[in-house]
Amino acid sequence: MHLSLVQFVCAAVLAVTLSSAAPPSTPHHVARRSFFSLECKGVYDAAIFARLDRICDDCYNLFREPQLYTLCRKDCFTTDYFKGCVEVLQETDKFEIFKQYIRQLHGADPKIS
Repeated sequence: MHLSLVQFVCAAVLAVTLSSAAPPSTPHHVARRSFFSLECKGVYDAAIFARLDRICDDCYNLFREPQLYTLCRKDCFTTDYFKGCVEVLQETDKFEIFKQYIRQLHGADPKIS
């Protein structure tokens, strides 16, 4: 009986280790689907998309206004709401990099200044 308890504990530890080692596949698929739903027509890059999305998420967390999150992401991050979130979050020093990111995801000049 003692041996089966040891085997059970080893199997449980192995299962937990394997499940925590495998990266979840859902966030990538959700982000990719979100990329297309935002009408982005450029090249999908998960890291770039996540970085821009984090700006809108942080802006939402600051104001707790769901519509702001949607407007920030609208048209593949090309609205003035995105720019406003960048300013509010005090990341204007990175705005030129964000514009390059948007250009890659959007597939055209973002036309935000």
